[in-house]
Amino acid sequence: MKIAVCVKAVPDTETRIAIAADKQNIEFAGVKFITSPYDEYAVEEAIRLKEKLGGETVAISMGGDEVTDVLRDTLARGIDSAIHLKDASFSHADTLTTAKVLAAAIKDGGYDLVLCGQQGVGGDNNAVPAMLAELLDLPQATIVVKLEIDGTKFKAEREIEGAHEFVEGTLPAVISAQKGLNEPRYPSIKGVMAARRKEILVKDAAALDVASAIATRKVKIKEMAMPPERPSGKRIEGDASAQAKTLVGLLRSEAHVV
Repeated sequence: MKIAVCVKAVPDTETRIAIAADKQNIEFAGVKFITSPYDEYAVEEAIRLKEKLGGETVAISMGGDEVTDVLRDTLARGIDSAIHLKDASFSHADTLTTAKVLAAAIKDGGYDLVLCGQQGVGGDNNAVPAMLAELLDLPQATIVVKLEIDGTKFKAEREIEGAHEFVEGTLPAVISAQKGLNEPRYPSIKGVMAARRKEILVKDAAALDVASAIATRKVKIKEMAMPPERPSGKRIEGDASAQAKTLVGLLRSEAHVV
């Protein structure tokens, strides 16, 4: 079985974010990038399936230099090889453009299964896996918390609002992973050392033949800005009765929720 795992480099949740001078992106200087947490479940599932069924695993990521460490991390965890989709024209790609670039890298690879995290925590769009499946014309199951592979068929348990849904389909397919699918492993020291020696294949827009997809992107960033600072709280004085009366008045006059 040959499995592709799509991973995204996102800022560490502990990182203090600042907007770049051009207001088109965040300031990368001093920012530590990590594998998007949902993608870790996809990586782990790919490794477990390989351990059980045999085959090959390939991590694929799109982005700039920040992607390299993320791909090394997947290799250290146990992924066999990695492909870095890197081109200046990929900067600020919207979700559809991202899906088109990933599809171009995957379509002729002979993959039996494509795994993704349910969403990248950088943008939280939750759209790329479904778009990728449509572009590849493959069955899909999203927000999956349990996956079984039997020959050329899959069974998936997925979360929906207020319930769980059970889906069956045939391979090849696209699956997006939700928290609870597994417990991701940590890279071992041996794995980290081996990952440093592995070559990461780099493909640009020309190699992927995606110039038209880049040129026709539907969404462009106009400007990025930090959210406004939250106003300071108010302290309500007096006894309980007076405080309650004042609070109701504020909820009516300022919060407009009563």
